Amino acid sequence: MPAVTADTVRLPRLAEPALGAVDRPVRTVTTAPTGFEGEGFPVRRAFAGVRLTDLDPFIHMDQMGAVDYGPGEPKGTPWHPHRGFETVTYMIDGTFQHQDSHGGGGLITDGATQWMTAGAGILHIETPPAELVMRGGLFHGIQLWVNLPARDKFTPPRYQNLEAGQVELAASPDGGALLRVIAGEVGEHRGPGSTHTPIAVVHATVSPGARVHVPWNPEFNALVYVLGGRGTVGPAARPIEAGQLAVLGAGDLVTVAADARQDAATPALEVLLLGGRPIREHVEAYGPFVMNTRAELIQAVEDFQAGKLGVIPAGALMPHRG
Repeated sequence: MPAVTADTVRLPRLAEPALGAVDRPVRTVTTAPTGFEGEGFPVRRAFAGVRLTDLDPFIHMDQMGAVDYGPGEPKGTPWHPHRGFETVTYMIDGTFQHQDSHGGGGLITDGATQWMTAGAGILHIETPPAELVMRGGLFHGIQLWVNLPARDKFTPPRYQNLEAGQVELAASPDGGALLRVIAGEVGEHRGPGSTHTPIAVVHATVSPGARVHVPWNPEFNALVYVLGGRGTVGPAARPIEAGQLAVLGAGDLVTVAADARQDAATPALEVLLLGGRPIREHVEAYGPFVMNTRAELIQAVEDFQAGKLGVIPAGALMPHRG
């Protein structure tokens, strides 16, 4: 980890914090419980125990893996529906193959991101390709659910394939941290993801003993999730480690620092920085549907059962059975 690396000496740099910039304090730190998703691949439920009002506009996030599969062990998901939000699948290591009922699809591998706007409704599948099932290998990624405001709940489905080389790369002023901007803006650096809801998604690698001050839109909330390693977050240097989520308070700067000593398996602090403009609408969620009212949830289930959210295309991908 991670798949996308670069020489920070040659990258454009973040600007030094502006005079008077407010460093966002830590409000809460929670530890993600473990579980299983799809056909049985291990996940950490990153947002478990956190209020939706603190996550808004995000709904759900799983850290998939990291797990080193043996031959025949990789698993994925069966075909399933979504309505009312966007799914973001970011593969740090390994490969997932995606297909949906609206013609979107392809391989998501080694730093690439698949952005699917479910909108009015879609069916999709994510499964390891046959060659990965045969040989096994490292599997590590993130799936994030981004809510859609009521006006966009029934927008036509859309698929974006963001290859690793499209991600905007930047370094901290001293070169001690590498930032991969997947969506949104960090200072003058903009990621390639096109979103209905204004958000920012950044994967940062902070070298042992280094610190980075990341400019952050004061209109956005701010979340820091640790993918691996140990360090601190915020002006009071709150300790944080792998599998923990920090919810930050108001301000226009996010500070993350790596401990001088890291585990051999994770030589640096790896964090996912997330934020967005809160939608501030009532949310009703049931399984793969995220709507605004209970009646809309009932309608979503009925529409799925009636085949109105799409059909599995001929020659479709199917789950790999171990």
